[in-house]
This record gives sequence, C-alpha cells and structure tokens, in this order.
Amino acid sequence: MEETMRIETDEIRDNLKYLALLARDYPSQAAAASEIISNQALLKLPKGTEHFMSDLHGENEAFVHILNSASGVIREKVDAVLGGTMPEAARAELATLIYYPTEKLPQLKARCTTEDALEQWYTQTLLQLIDICRLVSSKHTRDHVRGCLPSSCGYILDELLHAHFEDHDKDLYYGQIVGSIIENGRADRFIVRLCELIKHLAVDKLHIVGDLFDRGPRPDIILDLLIRHHNVDIQWGNHDVVWMGAAAGSPICICTVLKTTLAYHNHGMLEDCYGINLRHLQRMAEQFYGEDDLSIWMPHTDAARGPYTEGMLHRCAVMHKAISILMFKLECQVIDRNPDFQMQGRDYLRRIDWDAHTVQVGEKSYPLRDTAFPTVDPADPAKLNPDEQLVLQKLVQSFRQSEKLQQHIEFLYAKGSVYHIENGNLLYHGAVPMNTKGGFAVEHFEGRRYSGRALMDYCDARARRGYYGAEGSAARQSGQDFLWYLWCGKLSPLFGRSAMTTFERLYIADPATHTEVKDPYYSWYNDEAACRRILAEFGLPGTSHIVNGHVPVQEKNGESPIKGGGRLVVIDGGFCRAYHEKTGIAGYTLVYSSRTMSLRTHQPFESAEKAVRENLDILSQKNILETENHRILVEDTDEGEVLRERVHDLKQLVTAYQLGWIPEARCEDHVW
Repeated sequence: MEETMRIETDEIRDNLKYLALLARDYPSQAAAASEIISNQALLKLPKGTEHFMSDLHGENEAFVHILNSASGVIREKVDAVLGGTMPEAARAELATLIYYPTEKLPQLKARCTTEDALEQWYTQTLLQLIDICRLVSSKHTRDHVRGCLPSSCGYILDELLHAHFEDHDKDLYYGQIVGSIIENGRADRFIVRLCELIKHLAVDKLHIVGDLFDRGPRPDIILDLLIRHHNVDIQWGNHDVVWMGAAAGSPICICTVLKTTLAYHNHGMLEDCYGINLRHLQRMAEQFYGEDDLSIWMPHTDAARGPYTEGMLHRCAVMHKAISILMFKLECQVIDRNPDFQMQGRDYLRRIDWDAHTVQVGEKSYPLRDTAFPTVDPADPAKLNPDEQLVLQKLVQSFRQSEKLQQHIEFLYAKGSVYHIENGNLLYHGAVPMNTKGGFAVEHFEGRRYSGRALMDYCDARARRGYYGAEGSAARQSGQDFLWYLWCGKLSPLFGRSAMTTFERLYIADPATHTEVKDPYYSWYNDEAACRRILAEFGLPGTSHIVNGHVPVQEKNGESPIKGGGRLVVIDGGFCRAYHEKTGIAGYTLVYSSRTMSLRTHQPFESAEKAVRENLDILSQKNILETENHRILVEDTDEGEVLRERVHDLKQLVTAYQLGWIPEARCEDHVW
C-alpha cells in the first residue's frame, strides 16, 4: 500500500505543472470532485448514435433530407413514442414537421379553421414533440441537453423535458406551461426549437466519408450546413482535394474544377454562390473556339434542372473546350515537375501527330474526334498563349478571393483528413493501395518509400502543405501539385484507379481506351483476411469495421455493399442523380447506435417541396449488420477513454490539494 502511494505521489509531483493549469478550471477540491462525479456518471450512459454518409456530390436536397431524418432514426423515435396511439399517416406528418419545421408549420396551421382548432392542434403537437424529445434526450446528461437549448426559451424547455411528477399531476403541469406558451404567441417558436432539438439529440456524431463536390447543383449549401453541425468529421474524397487545391490557387486544380463543373452545366453555382468570375474565360473561349464543332463538348444535363436554351448550352460547351485544353497543357507541366508521380505518358498534347490527326496511347495510335487546336503550338504544346495566361491569372485571383470558398475549404482542412479512426471503425474514402498479391503497394515520394498507413499519413501531411505552405514557397507548389495527384494519380488513396481517362473519353472513340483499371484493393476488399490486415495496419482488432466510399455499388446488378465477411461496408450507393440509373438506388448510409450497426439503403428523392407537401420520406431499407450482446456505453468508446484519463487527472488534482502542493481557491461557487 505504502509503495503504491509513493508511486502515485511521485506521479503527481511530476505532473504538478499540468495540474496547476487544470486547477484554473477546478480551483478547489469540491469543484474537482464534482467534475469527477459528473464524468463517472457520463461513462455509464449509452453511447451516442453515429451517422455515416458518403459521396454527396452536391446533391443538397437529398443530403438535407437524409440529415434531417437521420436515415430513418427520427421516424423510429416517433414510432417508438406514438406508434400505439397515433395512425401511421399522422406519424408521417409529424415526422415531416420535425424534418422541415419552418416549411411544414404554415401548411399544418392553415388547416385549422378556428382559433379553438389551432389552439388544440398547438397543444397536441407540443405535447407530442415534448414526449419524443424526452426519449432522445434520455441518452444525454441534463447538463449536455441544457447546452443544446436555445437561450431564448431554454429554461422552459429544460423544465418541460426534466420535470418530475411525484408531487403534481403531469397533464395539469404540462397543460399550464403549454397553455401559457400558446397564449403568449410563442407556440411556433417552441415547435421549431423542439424539432431542431430532437434532430440535434438523436445523432451524436456525423461522419462524411468524402466527395462533397461536383455534379450536383449546390455543394455550398451542404458545406454551410456542415459548418453549423454540432459534431462532424470529414474524410477527404478525390473530388474534395481538387477543390482544396483550387482554393489554394493551384492553376491545374482550378482548371480541373472548372472542367468538371462545365461538363455538368453547373458553372452557375460557381458564379452565383462562390462569386467566381468566368467572364474572361468566356471571352477567350468564344474568340478561339466559338466557330468550332462543339458536339463532343456539350454538357451533361438533367431535365429536372432545365430548361436549357441553345445559347446556354453553346456558352457552356465553348468554355468546356477552352478550359479542357488549358487543363491538358498544365497537366504536361505538372507531370514534368513531378517524376515521382509516374504519370509520364499522360502528357497527351505532346503525343498528337498533328498531320495525321491521331494521338498515341500506349503503343497504339487513335484518330482524334476533334482536330481543332487553335491555341496549341505543335512545337511546344504545353505553352500557354498570352490570352490563356491572362485567363488563368484572373481565375486564380477569383478563386483566392472568394470569401465563401475559402471559408468552406478551411473547414474541410480543420475537420477533414485522409482517414479517421473512431470507436473501432476505420473510415476512408477511396482505398489503401495494394498490389496483386494482397500486400500494401509501395510508393516513392521525395526520396522515401511509403505504404499502408504511412502512405495515408504522408498524403495527409503533403495535402496540407498545398494550402498552408508559405506563399511562393517550393513546399506550397509541391503540395498543390500533390493535391492534383490525389485527384487522379494511379496510386492515390483517394482515387484508386490506374488513370483518370478524361482525355481519352473526350478525344478517342474507342471505348477500350476509356477503361480505368481499379486498384487491386477493390478485389482484395472482398477477402476477410485482407480486410483484417488493413485493420491491423491501423492498429485495430479484426472485429472492427472499415467504412468505405468512392465506388458506387451496383446493387441492381446484385452487388452487395458488405465486403470481406462483414469487415468492410461501402456506403457509396449513388447519392448523385447522375449515378441512379447505374446503381439502381440513391445511396447508402450507416447508423451505429448503442445497440446495432445498420446499413440504410435509400431510393431516389424527388424534391424537398414534394416531401413537405405530401409527407414523403426517402424510401429506405434497414439492414442490421451487427447487434451488440449488451448496450454499448460511453465507457466502451473512444470518448470514454478520454473521460477516464480526465478522471485520473482530476483525482490527482484532488490529492495535490489534500497534500497542500497546490493551494485551493476560496470560492463559494465551488462549495457543496
């Protein structure tokens, strides 16, 4: 016993500087002891629900609905509380109110033709929402719930959620408070606040497994919502890193972003939402390419987002061609600067036979579908002409000066990473590059070899250089080039294919050249032993799970999103409307509660307007991946480990107070 005490006091003595800092927050034994009790109680609460989404691709309406409904979790809570007393249609209506309170509320109020009917509806709805909110708040401490309450009505909501009825009648007590809320014209505000609180408390953590940008109409709305979310992390996708490079001022990343945006006729979002000035690009495009045959440059369009006039399509197509040729020129330059990328042979402007109008791909030559290259000098194909230089300069300036874009990208860097580990789950967007034998592929960068987890860590660090490196420095240039490599490099963990065949798809008719060979990872991830090797590489036991995105699951062809004997799950089921025909569904999400891990399969979402009007939910199928033998508690999670360490430190602080090594503050607030 004495030996144990001596070891403990030696440890406290060694930690006195840290404990003195901790004492600023807990200036007495009573304050520290109170926090110990609070943390130990928190350890015994059920684990919070985690919600996983991937490959959103700018589909803001579908994202908002999945976020609001928590992939069906909210409806499950409504059914649990009211399933025995309320018809299904009425529960669907209440769920829609929770998803979209400000949009649904006027519609429901309009059905009340008298003041008495409106008052009765207010009373019933408020009481139903309070009961649902009490259920979702039961997994949280009262202190945490109080922290989630809005200041304007937090005290009353706290009273409604935590009142005890041993000494008074519940219906009478609630009736008095709710009646007062209605009488004072505050019912609408309380309904909206309760709906938001239910959504907040139902999901503790949101994980976004990559690809927020491209194809869909409003990635900016998605980012705005994520910034306001109470607890979120992001694993970068290849469509994200190229936007990160563009915001950093990388010319090649800017051209790549514009090429993809124009290919899907989504440049209006860049202009209207991010303030990117495309006027100089359009002028240059019309000057050099305005009279060309633009048939292969016409954008992909979505009839639901039309109509499109001939003039609109022409302007988009002519800019699409101009920016693509500018991009191919810059690709030559980046490949030259970075032999480590091993992309020699993809500098296609140098592989064109200008007389024969063919291009060499590998050992074979193919005829070009478009032979007009008015801005390309055959003697030096990668050289920019003065007009292109001016356009590029203006575009870089516009991307760098977009305040909203910079805010969004800084958020991606702050909350994002190449991979993330939490509560026994390994999250990453693309792949851990592998070789054909199932080992981790080795890459060489800057004179060193990387594979497995070390490669992922290296990619993360070098990607940050591209944005945070000193202006004009070699490190910043290197990092920006690498962000482009992460977008399309053959061993990029975020891409996972042999090549991004953009040039081939545009210029060569033979579909054999369009093939993008998947990394061997995508064969090996069907093997349970390979998945267990990946988990071990990241320090996780074989019972853990890998959550993967990036490659849409072809469910309509019988493909399963569950791989490797249940060790890996792919949650890219095609959120993007452009993928729906290919996948047959509209995305997967994952929900990990204190009792189960479940995969949710979603059908296409038509519109938020129709969902509000007709109480339509995204039709979803729930597939239980794993059921726990016992309810997972906070003490079983990563958060629990942090709390236990904190309790240990606080106990040391209490001992330091008792030994007189740290003086106690005299403060009545901390006496109990």
